[in-house]
Amino acid sequence: MQSGSSSIVSRVPLRGVGVASIIALAAAAPLALPNAFLQFVATLTMMYIALAMSWNIMGGLTGYVSLGHSFFFGVGAYFTGLTAVRFGISPFVTALAAGLFVAVLAAGIGFVALRVRGASFVIVTLALVYIGGLTAQAWRGLTGGSTGFTVPSPPSTALGPHLLFYYVFLALFLVILALTWWLRRSKFGLGLVAIREDEDKAEMLGINTMLYKLVAFTLSATFVGIGGGLYGHWRLILYPVFVFSIVFGVSMILSSLLGGLRSLWGPALGAVLFIPGSYYLLTSYPQVHVLLTGLLLGAVVLVLPDGIIPSVRQRLSRFGAQEASI
Repeated sequence: MQSGSSSIVSRVPLRGVGVASIIALAAAAPLALPNAFLQFVATLTMMYIALAMSWNIMGGLTGYVSLGHSFFFGVGAYFTGLTAVRFGISPFVTALAAGLFVAVLAAGIGFVALRVRGASFVIVTLALVYIGGLTAQAWRGLTGGSTGFTVPSPPSTALGPHLLFYYVFLALFLVILALTWWLRRSKFGLGLVAIREDEDKAEMLGINTMLYKLVAFTLSATFVGIGGGLYGHWRLILYPVFVFSIVFGVSMILSSLLGGLRSLWGPALGAVLFIPGSYYLLTSYPQVHVLLTGLLLGAVVLVLPDGIIPSVRQRLSRFGAQEASI
């Protein structure tokens, strides 16, 4: 009994050391990049790590696939951009305010959208993206219409614009990581998993499935809204067609699927592989990069259907069981 408990205790500090090492590596890595383009790709990757982790609070824990998170991303970007232009408030303050605004908006939308399931929910959330883009184009007095508008530059630092936002997105990721870690171990998180596995049975067990889904949806959208707000100040120019693009939502989903929906680190690993990989294909094979990206992702899904981390973990456990039986 003592040996078993001591092995568990020994794994805890080792896991902590591993997490600290990953964070230290993530903090140090961009400083070694030789040019602005690689710094841009690194910052974009860190942004998608945070976005994929945020999306996974809803998609991974409850099993509800939302394409509408591009809408919350765009709302966050426009909220921070407009408040900066009209009131001159710091982007890092307005990004947090954008998160609160998106939270209220997501709670209202989720109250309606979460009454449907499966493909119907996907279609409803997809419609949000188009509604957001069309509204931003039509509301010219507020948003500048299809021509968009320029956002004030953030305060200059020795890091430069790319690395400054890299570390801001890194901080956002760490907050989302801590929240996800807690959710997966909480009673609330267990309720979300029960909804994912069998929502009808979860209701029979007394779980208020609507409330659980609504809270998860709101939390997920809030952090995506904050990410959108930071993105708006990083890129400085906001266009409705670009900011309310389905590409943001699809990239969140693909990153999560690639790394593993049901894994804590899966969305982060997926973004680390998917975003730089897609940019490499875009710059090296611009005419066929979409085809190549699709083929590579399809191959990974066929070989590792549950995502990289869960599939590798399953195969290692099988290998260990086979060795133990010999």
